[in-house]
Amino acid sequence: MILKKQVYKVDKKVNPLIGILLFFISIFLLTLTLPLGFIYGIFHGLFKKGIVGLSEYLLEIAISIDQLGNVGMQHLLNVLWIKKGGYKFGNRDETISSALGRNNKLGTLTKFGSAIDQLLDLIDKNHSLNSIDYYIEPSTEIIDQLKWIHIVDQKLLAIKPAGNTKYILPGGQKEPKESDVMTLSREIKNELGIILEISSFEHLGIFEARADDNKPTILVRSTCYAAQYTGTLTIMPEVGEIFWLHYKDREKVSEVDKLIFDLLKDSGQLI
Repeated sequence: MILKKQVYKVDKKVNPLIGILLFFISIFLLTLTLPLGFIYGIFHGLFKKGIVGLSEYLLEIAISIDQLGNVGMQHLLNVLWIKKGGYKFGNRDETISSALGRNNKLGTLTKFGSAIDQLLDLIDKNHSLNSIDYYIEPSTEIIDQLKWIHIVDQKLLAIKPAGNTKYILPGGQKEPKESDVMTLSREIKNELGIILEISSFEHLGIFEARADDNKPTILVRSTCYAAQYTGTLTIMPEVGEIFWLHYKDREKVSEVDKLIFDLLKDSGQLI
């Protein structure tokens, strides 16, 4: 059973003077405590797991420095490394490598950014692509969606909204104070009039692609679950129609849904 806790919350507005004060306090405390904590951490890692423990500890620090750099250098990196319309650096929950990987996938790296990416690739094959973090906090550039994947006789359930030419997979956007299970269960009940069985939830994967309309959002991220249900599938005519899609219908869905189609086809679940 998947009961993933929702930890993302909207930031509260802060007095600018408070932000400046907290910055200087954090620098002061960091200067005083970091050297002592770092030395202790090295010996702790060596004592517990030897070289492996030391490596794990230093990797955690490297990731934290990478996240700090993503915030501290965001404005410079957004000018030097990415083209207009690219995915911006600066998410405090994300590393530089992760943002670099997203722009790699989007094809929005400048020549300078591509050179940095290739350098990292020499050190660690596909470093930026493998570093993409799909669990970062939401931003204005990423829409977080939840999708219910339901397949019968190798055909995928989809909805064609009234007045729309494309099909969509049932689901909805993540809510800040709810688990994935709670949000998806409510959305599916509202859309299709059925009750998803919580004990049967199965996480299928996270998929990310460029948003179809692009502005102001750059990417759409879909977290997908399969689950059994009780009730009868129904949908109000003014909302849309229910369809069962084959893989040949792939071009009639969004860019992120195409990735889901590919996975289902490759795994033999969709014909």
